[in-house]
Amino acid sequence: MTNLENTTVCVVGLGYIGLPTAAIFASRKVPVVGVDVNRGTVDTINEGRIHIVEPELDIVVRAAVEQGLLRAQTEPAPASAFLIAVPTPIRGDSHKPDVSYVRSAAEAIAPHLRFGSLVILESTSPVGTTEAVAEWLAEARPDLTFPQTHGERSDIRIAYCPERVLPGKVIHELVANDRLIGGLTERCSRKAIELYRIFVAGECIATNARTAEMAKLIENSYRDVNIAFANELSVICDGLGIDVWELIALANRHPRVNILQPGPGVGGHCIAVDPWFIVNSSPEDARLIRTARIVNDDKPKWVLEKIATAVAEHLAAHPGASAEDVVIACYGLAFKADIDDVRSSPALNIAESILDQHAGPLLVIEPHLDTLPATLDRARWTDLETAASEADIHVLLVDHSAFRGMTPPHGIRIDTRGVGW
Repeated sequence: MTNLENTTVCVVGLGYIGLPTAAIFASRKVPVVGVDVNRGTVDTINEGRIHIVEPELDIVVRAAVEQGLLRAQTEPAPASAFLIAVPTPIRGDSHKPDVSYVRSAAEAIAPHLRFGSLVILESTSPVGTTEAVAEWLAEARPDLTFPQTHGERSDIRIAYCPERVLPGKVIHELVANDRLIGGLTERCSRKAIELYRIFVAGECIATNARTAEMAKLIENSYRDVNIAFANELSVICDGLGIDVWELIALANRHPRVNILQPGPGVGGHCIAVDPWFIVNSSPEDARLIRTARIVNDDKPKWVLEKIATAVAEHLAAHPGASAEDVVIACYGLAFKADIDDVRSSPALNIAESILDQHAGPLLVIEPHLDTLPATLDRARWTDLETAASEADIHVLLVDHSAFRGMTPPHGIRIDTRGVGW
């Protein structure tokens, strides 16, 4: 791996990607300033602690802070390289990408650019966003030259480099995985590769910015389409009285078949969002990608219909009872197993809908959170034993390890993850 003398890094956005990236650079003895608009996040990191759940990250952050190689603040600082790792959400029902956080980050670092600075966008973004960053920076700094006008002779180097990490294994995969480096020029790509080789053991593969942007989007869209097949299959099998879990296991014995496991929907900041960037860019042509998104977005509604049917069954079996008497327990809120991330989580969406639609009590069990999200303020936070003994309807939404090994509770059970309830 390369070790660049006099390299300093400023990472804007200290979330699930920005903080691990900052910590890994610091672990390689590169001074890092991390920037976040949340003062609580900044204070937590400067105390050597972390505000997210990610194995090994706390150890790396604590060591980096103690060694004086990582500090956090609310404003950018001068550096030789700037990494932008801020959110890129979609806007409500329009599903249009919102790159305002990226623009704000670019405008915040602009005053600190100097000749030779390297700017890398890591945020998952619509095709063309890296070029937009270059334009925003050029508007803010007319005293410098940029790749879109001066090519290889530009003062500033700009590239796009998407992350490809799995929550729960981020520290390992940041180092081990291959990285795509999409520079606005070949020299931009080379400079970015030099930086990432400080810690990346995988291959750094050069391409152009638009191809790198699209590669990230199609990786997640590919997964979304395959999940949609499994989710649609589960709905079909339910109507035909077929155990979808057994069916998939049998079909996957074919040497060229690998059907994924269905669930209550698709969550997370990537798979549930990125395909819409493609649809927005090519609305007439992205037909399969759009359909997969609709299938996966509709799956929570199907789960809610199953819950409503379960409530009706319980009331039919208990004459004289009312909906206010029916206790529902939701097991899990995260968007996948054994993490604390609830971004775009179908499990959280389902729990919120139950709270809005059901007249009776809602119990919630989520072992990876310390408190309930504010949207569930009327729900009751509880543990496995209490939920198993008090609830009439049990809805398994996330296959956390704590749930996979437990004895199925008494009452009506809705297993959306195939743990065997």
